[in-house]
Amino acid sequence: MDAFEYKQNKLFCDDVPLSDVAEDFGTPCYVYSKNALQNNALKYVDSFKGTNNLACFSVKSLSNISVLKILKDIGCGFDVVSGGEMYRALSVGADPKTIIFSGVGKSSDEIEQGILNGILSFNVESVSELYRIEAIAQQLKMVAPVSIRFNPDIDSGGHDYITTGRKGDKFGISSVEDILSLSKYIFSSPHTHMIGLACHIGSQITNLDSFKETAQKTFELADQISEIGISLDFLDLGGGLGVSYDSNNHPNPEELITCLNDEFKGRRERLILEPGRSISANAGVLLTKVEYVKDEFLIVDAAMNDLLRPSLYEARHEIWNIHENDNGHDKKNMNVVGPICESSDFLGKNIKINAKEDDILAVRTAGAYGFVMSSNYNSRPRACEVLVDADKALLIRKRESLDDILKMELSVND
Repeated sequence: MDAFEYKQNKLFCDDVPLSDVAEDFGTPCYVYSKNALQNNALKYVDSFKGTNNLACFSVKSLSNISVLKILKDIGCGFDVVSGGEMYRALSVGADPKTIIFSGVGKSSDEIEQGILNGILSFNVESVSELYRIEAIAQQLKMVAPVSIRFNPDIDSGGHDYITTGRKGDKFGISSVEDILSLSKYIFSSPHTHMIGLACHIGSQITNLDSFKETAQKTFELADQISEIGISLDFLDLGGGLGVSYDSNNHPNPEELITCLNDEFKGRRERLILEPGRSISANAGVLLTKVEYVKDEFLIVDAAMNDLLRPSLYEARHEIWNIHENDNGHDKKNMNVVGPICESSDFLGKNIKINAKEDDILAVRTAGAYGFVMSSNYNSRPRACEVLVDADKALLIRKRESLDDILKMELSVND
């Protein structure tokens, strides 16, 4: 069931009217449903057949610590791509042995932080990175757990900016010969221990055949690595399961897990996945107020600095008025735009909607890659974040003030 539904012509998040949230906390404002986050995550956690299989929530999709604690408490691990994300996960009590560190540009400080905290594994994405991890582990007189991220050369479709598993993409290692050579090196090093093999073919994948093909290519490579004498603990097939931004039906996590459980029959390795968008996207909306109506434009108080996806990917989000108008014939095609001085500043184009000045709009499916990608462009304070728990709306991030924006800056004349 959708966490955001109309009841008596008012849009609710679970048992809380969004009009109350807007009135109490102002706009722009991100609103998340605790119930939806839990239900979406449990579709992964409860669907695994192997008790050691692990869903590592992709922190980059939604990183608020209140959200991370909710997901940790129901059994999720975490996929992080920076020292900051690792710090967030550890701050909510995450078991370090449930943390995977991905990303192509890990700094020396981040690597040291991961080794000292005893994380599950570094997803190694280049030969140079492996050498750096080994050198830091040697300095610390420790052994670093690593997995190699390889590119299965599968084009999963979608926008080029979110396709990650092809040869020529910046992520992972493409050459099987290089991977086998690197595996031998890791096996011979006293300061590295290879425990997994990882890949990630992209985001918004709606074809389960892409995951099946990825699994088969991962098995083939894992079997070659085992001949070296390496016994892998896990195979990490990444994330990327698509969600519906336009009310179309897409595969759900249970279907994906069922598909992969079948593929993993007879394998000794455990399965790790890195879901993000499929857990958080439909659990959140962005509330914004209509400031002006001008021709075919609804000019609102949220902007591309609050929600970048439409400008960056030409992503399309449904946008609803939080007060439903039964007169569908009054709806017009409007462009929902923000106040930033860029022609690319829009939240939606050709949105069929009925709205007037001071109305509150809800930009749907904004729980993933929403607040986390926001900025202070045009010196705009970032939005607040609110968590709805049944019939309670709880502030989980304060709205920034103008003083907050300036407090890290120094005047050379002082």
